[in-house]
Amino acid sequence: MDADPPDLDCFRLVDEPYYTPVGNEIALFEAAYRAQVPLMLKGPTGCGKTRFVEHMAWRLQRPLITIACHEDMTAADLVGRYLLDAQGTVWRDGPLTQAVRGGAICYLDEIVEARQDTTVVIHPLTDERRVLPLDKRNEVVAAPSGFFLVISYNPGYQSAVKDLKESTKQRFAAIDFTYAAAAREADIVAREAGIDAGLAEKLVRIAAASRNLGHRALEEGASTRTLIRAGKLIARGIGAAEACDMAIVAPLTDDADTRGALRSVVAACL
Repeated sequence: MDADPPDLDCFRLVDEPYYTPVGNEIALFEAAYRAQVPLMLKGPTGCGKTRFVEHMAWRLQRPLITIACHEDMTAADLVGRYLLDAQGTVWRDGPLTQAVRGGAICYLDEIVEARQDTTVVIHPLTDERRVLPLDKRNEVVAAPSGFFLVISYNPGYQSAVKDLKESTKQRFAAIDFTYAAAAREADIVAREAGIDAGLAEKLVRIAAASRNLGHRALEEGASTRTLIRAGKLIARGIGAAEACDMAIVAPLTDDADTRGALRSVVAACL
C-alpha cells in the first residue's frame, strides 16, 4: 500500500532568505522547476549556492529538504529502511523519499562526496519517469509536479576518485556559480555580518588577494561565507586583524609560510 504524503510544513521557509543575484540564475532556476528539469549548481565553496536554493524554495513556496552528502552515506540513508520498534518491524522513509512523496525541493549538497553506488538511486527521478523505486518495499513512488531535485558540487575538488559519473552529470541542467563582483560582495558581507560598508570592502579585498594565490598555495581562497564570519566577530568586539586570523587565515591553511603571506595581506588591507 502506498504511504500517505508526509506533512512537510516544518521544512517550509517562512522568512525570505536574503540573496543577491549575480546574473539571471533566478529565472534559470524557475524555468528548470517549471519544466521539471533537475538542476546542478557548480561553484566554489561558500559562494552562495545553498543560500540560493533556500531563496528559491521560499520564492516558489515549496518545502526544502537538504541532504549533506558524505562518503559513508548509503542508498538506505536516502530512501529509507526497515527498523525495529515496540510494534515490530516498521518502514521509515529517508529524506529523499519524504521529499518525493511530499512534493518538496530536495537539495543534495556536495553530491560528489557521496559514493557513486549511492548516487545512482536518484537516476530514475532525473528522466521522464520521475519515480523512486523502493525495492525493499516493492513500491515505486511517483514524484508529484512540485518535486524538484537539485544537486551541488565544487568542481575544484574533482579527482579521479571524487567526481560525478558522466551518466549522472548529463541528467542535469547546470548553473555555474562564482563569487559576486567586489561591490556586490561587499554589500552582502556588510548586510549579513552587520558591519559598515568600508570594513566590508576591506574584507573583500583580503578575499580577492587570497583567491589570486590560487592552487600555488591554497586549494581555494577565502569564501564569502568566511568574510561574513570575520565580520560577525568584528561586530562582537573582536579586533579586525584577530577576527581575520581566526575566521580566514587559520581555517584556510596550516602552512606557516602561507599563513604569513595571508597575514601580510590582512595587515595591508586593514
